Amino acid sequence: MRVRDARDAYLAENGFTTGSYDAPTTAGSLFGLRFSVPNPPAHRRAIRLHDLHHVATGFGTDHAGEAELSAWQARRGLLSAGAYVTAIVLTNVAMGAVVAPRRTWAVLRAPSTGPSLFSVEVDYDALLERTVGELRALLDVPTDGLATHRRELHPHAPRSA
Repeated sequence: MRVRDARDAYLAENGFTTGSYDAPTTAGSLFGLRFSVPNPPAHRRAIRLHDLHHVATGFGTDHAGEAELSAWQARRGLLSAGAYVTAIVLTNVAMGAVVAPRRTWAVLRAPSTGPSLFSVEVDYDALLERTVGELRALLDVPTDGLATHRRELHPHAPRSA
């Protein structure tokens, strides 16, 4: 499967759109409460890459999954993410210490050999045309992803009938 198709499936499953990538604000939620956060240029770039990290790793968008993904991103590198995005990532890791401490700790202490998309120069449009397998190879992620738990969605994701 192409990364673009996997990203689009991930977005649809979660009720997200590519339109939010360039919006002046973006939606967030914490324990079911929705709010808007600023979407400055560094965040606009990062959210695109963050979504591809979800595709590569298989981590969910519930609090535990976001904590796992943020722990993975922190271990792999936040070099080009900027202070705002780094603060969001570290906040999610701290939240993971409360909502899913074992899962978050497992990701934090796991061997980390590859990069995150935040720590390498990438051509986003070219990445979308690669396969998910190629994306995982680039990030040194196993062929089946990293998630060890059933992928759960955030509370505002559309629910199937």
